[in-house]
Amino acid sequence: KNKNFWISIRMLKLDFLDLPEDNTVTQALDEIKEEVFHLPPVGTPATFLRDVFKQSGAPDPIKMLHGTTTLSFAYKDGIVVAVDSRSTQGSYIASQSVHKVIRINPYLLGTMAGGAADCAFWERELGRRARIFELRNKERLSVAAASKILSNIMFSYRGYDLSIGSMICGWDKKGPNIYYVDSDGTRLHGNRFCVGSGGTYAYGVLDAGYRYDLETPEALELGRRAIFHAAHRDAFSGGVINVYHITTSGWTHIDAKDSDELYWTKYIGADRLKK
Repeated sequence: KNKNFWISIRMLKLDFLDLPEDNTVTQALDEIKEEVFHLPPVGTPATFLRDVFKQSGAPDPIKMLHGTTTLSFAYKDGIVVAVDSRSTQGSYIASQSVHKVIRINPYLLGTMAGGAADCAFWERELGRRARIFELRNKERLSVAAASKILSNIMFSYRGYDLSIGSMICGWDKKGPNIYYVDSDGTRLHGNRFCVGSGGTYAYGVLDAGYRYDLETPEALELGRRAIFHAAHRDAFSGGVINVYHITTSGWTHIDAKDSDELYWTKYIGADRLKK
């Protein structure tokens, strides 16, 4: 308690007090400073971009155009996570090989929907904090705690135009858990989620085929099929379908299959060729 008191005093910059020269206090202060996300040196960082584009003669404001399809669901033997790999800038396909699953640690995965930079940065930061927690406490961070950390960060930056729709999936002492977290600070616990522009299409397939007592091959195929049909109907989704499986021993990357090849060899196109 005494150390926390002096840390608070130093953070308030009350220089007129006689502060003790304690290495532990200095070390703790340095750790706090390292976790501070540096904002642009302007008066109001939260509204800076909007204020600039309101000026006379300014061009049209930046429009964040994005699309994706990600999903995860829990069943009797674990969690299935499936994602596409297409990155778009409006109608322009920027990449077909984006890995939309962030590997937080061997037991935790995060998915990416929204702004790729925002998702990648903050979920990697979550991975750093999870590792520090594990080193200090000699146990893994729970899925609930990991999602709460990310949700708190998002809530503190509300209004700063972050764009994140993520699922934090993993296995901890309480078994398999999935939490949805977005850039408004929303945090929801559930047994299945679909996120992204193709999410409604994926939900249609997932809801039709989901059962808690699915066998593992059935569950993996259901996740892959849901992403495929979403990619087929949603112009902003596509590329390679990555499938992950999370069990009590951690996550495993099952496979990465091209959605175009699946069209002609397994799904819609294959049926048409038979006719």
